Amino acid sequence: MRQFLKQALASTIGSLLGLTLFSAVSLTLVTITVGALIQSATNREATKVPEKSILTIDLSRSIVDLNPGKSLQETIAGESTRVTELKSILNAIDAAAKDKRIVAIYLDGSSGKRSNTGFATLKEVRTALERFRTTGKQIIAYNIDMDKRDYYLSSVADRIFINPMGSLDVNGFRSETMFFKNAFNKYGVGVEVVRVGKYKSFGETWSLDKFSPEARQETQQLLNNLWNDFKTSIGTSRKLTPETLQKIADERGVLTAQQSIANKLVDKIAYQDEILAQLKKIGAPDKEEGNDYRKISVKDYAEVADRSPTNSSRKIAVLYAQGNIVSGEGIPGQIGGDSLARQLRELRADKDVKAVVLRVNSPGGSALASDIIQREVRLLQKNKPVVVSMGDVAASGGYWISTYSNKIFAESNTITGSIGVIGINFNFQKLANNNGITWDVIKTSKLADSTTVARPSTPQELAISQQRVNDIYDDFLNKVAESRKLPKQKVAEIAQGRVWSGVDAKKVGLVDAIGGLNDAIAYAAETAKLGKDWELEEYPEVEGWDEKILKQIGGGKDAQLLQNQDPLTAELIKVKNELSVLKSFNDPNHVYVRLPFNFNLD
Repeated sequence: MRQFLKQALASTIGSLLGLTLFSAVSLTLVTITVGALIQSATNREATKVPEKSILTIDLSRSIVDLNPGKSLQETIAGESTRVTELKSILNAIDAAAKDKRIVAIYLDGSSGKRSNTGFATLKEVRTALERFRTTGKQIIAYNIDMDKRDYYLSSVADRIFINPMGSLDVNGFRSETMFFKNAFNKYGVGVEVVRVGKYKSFGETWSLDKFSPEARQETQQLLNNLWNDFKTSIGTSRKLTPETLQKIADERGVLTAQQSIANKLVDKIAYQDEILAQLKKIGAPDKEEGNDYRKISVKDYAEVADRSPTNSSRKIAVLYAQGNIVSGEGIPGQIGGDSLARQLRELRADKDVKAVVLRVNSPGGSALASDIIQREVRLLQKNKPVVVSMGDVAASGGYWISTYSNKIFAESNTITGSIGVIGINFNFQKLANNNGITWDVIKTSKLADSTTVARPSTPQELAISQQRVNDIYDDFLNKVAESRKLPKQKVAEIAQGRVWSGVDAKKVGLVDAIGGLNDAIAYAAETAKLGKDWELEEYPEVEGWDEKILKQIGGGKDAQLLQNQDPLTAELIKVKNELSVLKSFNDPNHVYVRLPFNFNLD
């Protein structure tokens, strides 16, 4: 009895402590939530645009389609996520062009940090900056160490300044892929790949130790196209020929500040204080900030620019599909087949939504999930216009979900195509046996254990897998031919898993027009005959930190580490990231329509 009383008392005390702790946490959350809401309202109310202000774009912030939102840690610390939404920056630049209070744009690379924004996204921003320049207002760029991304954007500026100790990287593009065949052999991991399309080389990452001739050919062609776009864009802005830029890349690659001046790639060497003095002359000094100039960030100005919505009952929905395509719901950073299909159904049923722009930024993934999504796109397109806007990459499964639309827009340096199918299976027989682990099986039919990881596949099992991949590939060809109104034979010729740049994809009929997100939105409004009476809505809605609080404790920092670590640590993190792709391989049939490689453009 005494023991029972002890346990009961302990349980009661524990419950009371737990309730007290829960109440304290709840009170803390309520306090933080209320405080955050008050702060947000205060910031929005306080945001003003004084005369002679300069719109400042921080080049270290990555530009993304959809902002994942702030984490709990960032909220408590008062930090902002190091990303800017593409739609916000485009709207801000276009609004600034018409706003008499904004006298210039400053591209600020003074932090020395680098973004990982894709080149097709940068091209959209660059095009907006070119529109801004036509108004006669200035664009000033300053940087310490300019990589190719920084320079691609900054080259549109009227004047480019570089730190005396700075450098400029224009050494060309490379795609460096990791191959794991020898590592897998060493540890006893078996890999079996079946595919259709001689260029469908994704499985080669696991099964070879270098590029196949076909993969090397298509990757070289793709890099050449992207590099030509880079040289042409910069050459036009800086009045340099592509041949001149090629010679610089071949002979120097990375230039010092003085060499950058000599080669007419930048205009002047300056320290940051000298830049601030220049900006104060163009705009006005900020009396509250002492030596600073009167500035407004893209984030703050985008809020000001968006304060006058049309409040129309007629909506154009922009639905973002970014990440690997996976079966099921997916997690943040992935495209869940079920979750995106559900969102498409909701938009189809919403009578206020008159047109949908599907923004695709995906290398593909699960064939099943891609087809589930595509089915909903087809049903939606029968009810209202669907326009696709391709971002940095919309390949394989990313192309699969794009096909049945009224029109496909892509940038000239978008990566698309990759119409092909692979099946991939791993087995761990040797690895297990080497460590004393064995399997035994009892079965009722010959193929009952055909999906096992305990042994390699038999020739019969491989033949069955190959036939399934062949069937899905044929279905892929049929759907592309039907949706794009192309002969199947022509689709078969341009398919084969081959990756195309946006400009080449347009030539072969895989996309309709070269243009960005705003071009797609404008076309959707025109197709739906909305005139100017419409309002934009973006999906999916991003959870706030208060909604994530019980989901999001801690989090990876690999992207930040890559910017700040030594070369060896950075390479190890790359290995981890390459292998993490396997987590998205959840197709129930182990069949994938995915870009042949993790395309890292350096």
